[in-house]
Amino acid sequence: MNKAFVKEDDGGLDGWDETDEVHDDAEDALDAQMGRNLITPKGLEALRAELKHLRSVERPKVVEVVSWAAGNGDRSENGDYIYGKKRLREIDRRMRYLSKRIDTAEPVDTALQTHLDKVFFGATVTYAELHDDGSESEHTIRIVGVDEANTEAGAVSWISPIAKALMKAETGDAVTVHTPQGPKEIEVVAIRYIAD
Repeated sequence: MNKAFVKEDDGGLDGWDETDEVHDDAEDALDAQMGRNLITPKGLEALRAELKHLRSVERPKVVEVVSWAAGNGDRSENGDYIYGKKRLREIDRRMRYLSKRIDTAEPVDTALQTHLDKVFFGATVTYAELHDDGSESEHTIRIVGVDEANTEAGAVSWISPIAKALMKAETGDAVTVHTPQGPKEIEVVAIRYIAD
């Protein structure tokens, strides 16, 4: 009998284990919590590019390593095989997640925004924050989709507390952001929309 069709009892390394269901359930719960899947056109293209890369480059490489490692005999102590199968599960999980996110994506083209004086999805907002010592600092963020959020680059999710507080605000408005340290008041200094 061909070994490819024999299920081995190798601690769940046959391509599925109970953690796959746990991660899928967590992703489904996150999707339900977030509701709409707003995203910029550039963000949607990035998701598609990542999915394509995983499908056409990463996964085939790992499959090749796993196939080679499987031919080396005892799989229970074969590090290449064990790691390869784990990596395959991670890639497959990420591909499922990306596919779901792409299917439910609602691209928002900020170039079509008509209310340029208010904060909406895709806005780049500069705000001033007053500190306890009386000093003031300015920060600039862009409100983007959940999958595009990158705080180091100043991109915050539209469901984040600061984005929710800023929504529909105009230049000069003071809004309250609820943070783990307590409420914090910020003032909108500038709003602009950058085409993707």
